[in-house]
Amino acid sequence: MVRLILTLMVTLVLACGASQAARLDLDTVNQAQFSDGEPKGVDPMLLKAQILLDRARFSPGLIDGRLSDNFAKAVSAFQAANGLPSDGKLTRETWDKLTAGSTEPVLVTYEVTAKDVRGPFTRRIPTRLERMARLKRLGYRNARERLAERFHVSEQLLRMLNPRAGFRKADASLV
Repeated sequence: MVRLILTLMVTLVLACGASQAARLDLDTVNQAQFSDGEPKGVDPMLLKAQILLDRARFSPGLIDGRLSDNFAKAVSAFQAANGLPSDGKLTRETWDKLTAGSTEPVLVTYEVTAKDVRGPFTRRIPTRLERMARLKRLGYRNARERLAERFHVSEQLLRMLNPRAGFRKADASLV
């Protein structure tokens, strides 16, 4: 009985993750439209807004498709700079202003280069600064971390957008 319950729980978790990842494809995010209400979890509309804010030089912090304090601060700064009431909430008026100057898609495909996957990588990075100082270099742990940093996105989001990617081979196509 316990095994059946555990199996059902794992299946439910995987199904929720798969449905969430399925919602986060290139077309879904690029075509996302404003919707009222507070988004839950990773949301295509929020992801699009974060990318557009970042492009407009109003950094929302780590781009991950989730609500955060940094996102609210970026929205507030964008609103103030554009003559809108600056409450930090993504409103229809703010969305319209944010998307008005955007003709390019927010997500595109990217071909991984040999340089992206070539190290050297720092496999183990100590948590204490004193030990970090002893490293030859404070590099990325792996290619996925390097790519996530390059595109200002969280590693989790990069994995969600590319569920089948191994992040180890050049010429792979990523979102």
